[in-house]
Amino acid sequence: MKAVIYARYSSDSQREESVEGQIRECTEYAKHNGITIIGTYVDRALSARSDARPEFQRMIRESAKHLFDVVIVWKLDRFSRDRYDSAHYKRILKKNGVKVISAKENISDGPEGIILESMLEGYAEYYSAELSEKIHRGQKENALKGKNNGGGIPLGYLLGEDQKLAIDPLTAPLVQEAFTRYAEGETIKTIVESFNEQGLTTKKGQPFNPNSFNILFRNRKYIGEYKYQDVVIPGGVPALVSEELFYRVQERKDKNKQAPARAKADEDYLLTTKILCGDCERLMIGESGTSKTGKIHYYYKCAGAKRGKRCKKKTVKKGWIERIVVIWTVNRVLKDEEIDKISDKLVLIQERENTLLPTLKQQLAETEKGIDNLLNAIQQGLFNVSAKKRMDELEKQKNELEVSILQAELARPKYTKDEMVRWISQFKYGDVDSVDYQRQIIDIFVNSIRLYDDKIIFTYNYKDGTETISLADIEAALGSDFGDGSPARITPKPAAYIFQMKI
Repeated sequence: MKAVIYARYSSDSQREESVEGQIRECTEYAKHNGITIIGTYVDRALSARSDARPEFQRMIRESAKHLFDVVIVWKLDRFSRDRYDSAHYKRILKKNGVKVISAKENISDGPEGIILESMLEGYAEYYSAELSEKIHRGQKENALKGKNNGGGIPLGYLLGEDQKLAIDPLTAPLVQEAFTRYAEGETIKTIVESFNEQGLTTKKGQPFNPNSFNILFRNRKYIGEYKYQDVVIPGGVPALVSEELFYRVQERKDKNKQAPARAKADEDYLLTTKILCGDCERLMIGESGTSKTGKIHYYYKCAGAKRGKRCKKKTVKKGWIERIVVIWTVNRVLKDEEIDKISDKLVLIQERENTLLPTLKQQLAETEKGIDNLLNAIQQGLFNVSAKKRMDELEKQKNELEVSILQAELARPKYTKDEMVRWISQFKYGDVDSVDYQRQIIDIFVNSIRLYDDKIIFTYNYKDGTETISLADIEAALGSDFGDGSPARITPKPAAYIFQMKI
């Protein structure tokens, strides 16, 4: 597992050495858990209340290069002290396959805040979808008229003044030649080498590569088909190749199709950064191995045992432990009484964290009071030039505050308890065999898992959310390998609770 360290101190009142201290403790954490540090990002004298931090933004951008799997921070407030910024940037990192972990706090994140962040992410997705729908409505009208809706212009075409694609007499023959040569048996590699030797280039002026033709050969515009979302217009684009030639190419590509090696080897370990070895407290890391029969097995292994640190913890099957965690969490957390408690806590967090709106509303109330006082004075005959000037200033200030309040409410939506209950309740009856459902349950509700040879300690993302369950109880309720399909919904046996304040 590869990681980068993010360190920050917020003002000149803090010693710069504190950054070196953060880096030292993050490095020790990484060493303890068998994580390789490949880089460090440091912002000096910059507050986490703002996302205007150069190194922070560079780290977010470079996460898209997939060079690291984890961002390690000393404490979570080094990453961000703004719940909404935190949710936004963690969502970007998550899309790039990167997780944030704290060297000094819970193995994953704060408790109820994670659930609130998930709600914010859901709202952001909804808002994005709603905005996208409005944009696509206009683009759909363009599509029905055969007009281009932006994006790259495929090789072989030009964009005409009427915003429709037209044949490019210079590059269209290259497309036709590539289709013909591949259909007749040449490999993509030889076509690439041939084109590059002639000094030919792609639409962006770059040398050709195999991927250039993989994309080109699948593009149905070349048989005249224009498609935008659910709009498909045969003949909406001038065709460059015949359908017969196009489908011969598709047939050959399908026969030669092979799964990329990365896709075969890549497995999504859902408990990464959340599962700890009960024996030595190190992270357990995803591993795989191939049996004599050629079958690949996936499991979690203690980072200490992997590095020969005398840890005796045995490996555990990936599918087995992930499914246990999901089923037990659904039955333990997603009960009506627990959902009600969690929602109460989320309401309190929401009120506590939203300091901007109360301030704006107070300023608006004071401004309106000032306007009322001036109106009363005017009614009593105390009108003058200064009063009019002051009234104009207050009216302008009122308008600006009303706009600011609307913007703040849009940026930081306020949920009622009923909305929170409905949102959490949607996870009660998912398909435990679905990887997407498993990922949602683990990401949102599970804080950490400590795995021993005889028990599991579950820590959930809400107050008093720690529960110790023996493996004997789990196997009695769910079986040892889940080979017989999805078990029925069960009620966990009473267990020893370790109450912890997490707010």
